[in-house]
Amino acid sequence: MSATTITPFCADDLVRHLPEFGALLGACVHDGASVGFVMPCSVEACEAFWRGKVLPSLRAGGLVLLVARQGEALAGTVQLDYDTMPNQRHRAEVRKLLVHPAFRRQGIARALMIELERHALGLQRSLLTLDTRTGDRAEPLYTGLGYRTAGVIPGYARDTHTHAFDATTIMYKPL
Repeated sequence: MSATTITPFCADDLVRHLPEFGALLGACVHDGASVGFVMPCSVEACEAFWRGKVLPSLRAGGLVLLVARQGEALAGTVQLDYDTMPNQRHRAEVRKLLVHPAFRRQGIARALMIELERHALGLQRSLLTLDTRTGDRAEPLYTGLGYRTAGVIPGYARDTHTHAFDATTIMYKPL
């Protein structure tokens, strides 16, 4: 097994690796991740997300995109959205923590989050927020990293594989 490296990606990096990012997102959605998509989920839809939602924010300078690689393989990613209003320049939002199912249970999600927090501090952000599907396998990870639950919203998003609606847990962490 190769060592995991975590690096920030710029807009040009994302464009060069767009098929890998589409495949990562697709694998996570097919595995049941609640990240905004429902089945069936095409590779084209996954790539369109990165091209249409992430790329513009990267180019505008309001987003950090961190990438975890094992050797040449894209193992995971997470985003730090710090494009906030003037009265919120102290905070940022954690978005789309994704670890490919083949690379799970190796500490990659934790390593990505620790690096994300380091970047947040470098941007003088003292509060991080996120939301996660209530009861999801990521919830204990966030709790273990010191995130606290602000509340739960029932019926927040449709389940990836069914027509049921799942609750979301809103979490925060002062840095």
